[in-house]
Amino acid sequence: MLVVIGILVTLGMVFGGYMLAGGAMMPILAALPLEGMMIGGAGIGSFMVGNGGTVLKKAGRGIGHAFKGPKWKSEDYKDLLCLLFMIAKLIKTKGVIALEAHIENPEESKIFNHVGRIKDDHHVTDFICDYFRMTTMNFDDPHQVEDVMMRDLEKHHHEESEGAHALAILGEAFPALGIVAAVLGIIKTMGAIDQPVEILGGMIGGALVGTFLGILISYTMASPLAARLQQIVDEEGHIYDVMKDFIIAHLHGNAPQISAEIGRKAVPGEFQPSFYDLDELIQEIPNDVFA
Repeated sequence: MLVVIGILVTLGMVFGGYMLAGGAMMPILAALPLEGMMIGGAGIGSFMVGNGGTVLKKAGRGIGHAFKGPKWKSEDYKDLLCLLFMIAKLIKTKGVIALEAHIENPEESKIFNHVGRIKDDHHVTDFICDYFRMTTMNFDDPHQVEDVMMRDLEKHHHEESEGAHALAILGEAFPALGIVAAVLGIIKTMGAIDQPVEILGGMIGGALVGTFLGILISYTMASPLAARLQQIVDEEGHIYDVMKDFIIAHLHGNAPQISAEIGRKAVPGEFQPSFYDLDELIQEIPNDVFA
């Protein structure tokens, strides 16, 4: 919502100020369709040249993601901590063998189904299952596991950032594409140099719309959207930090409650539950989920 409001405020202030200063909208509106076609078409074409199909899909989804905002909310972090606590408690009370049924088939696991939508994200579910599965294979050295996790998270973050990075490069290109459209307009104007001043003035004004449009799109839409998307990728990455810190704390031999508290500390401040809120949620977990 803030993205839409921001764009509307920008356009309102730019064109409102222009009109209040005595500017006429008709020259801009007359030149806008063709200038927009040249700039937008060149932008899309160069974007396709510079990126593979996977990055194009990520960028396309990323634009919608930038409008919707981050996926994870306060309740999701609470659910995640409860889920990790239940897994750690199950291991402490019944051993790693009891865990296999849950991590091999999380869709039918009482532990996974006890929490909300966090279980529906396959990246999160796979991360939890993969690293707890390692403990069942005696790969439980905290330092080795942390090293593997860090490389895994770095790769994941890089892949998730590809769409934002591609959009940022496109945003930086729009001013130059606007100049391309403006130069073509000047070439057209020079070919009609024998026309009256009124006609030449209109043609030059139309050409300058290209420069204006390229700069406007770059600095008020494309680049801010790319920056917002990167912010969202970074914010959503915090959920993996919570899982990492919890699992490493568990592998160090801490009690499930201590591991949950260490994981809680990694939750972003605006979503972080208090110690007492988390403790209350843990106490409310029914015993039958461990059956």
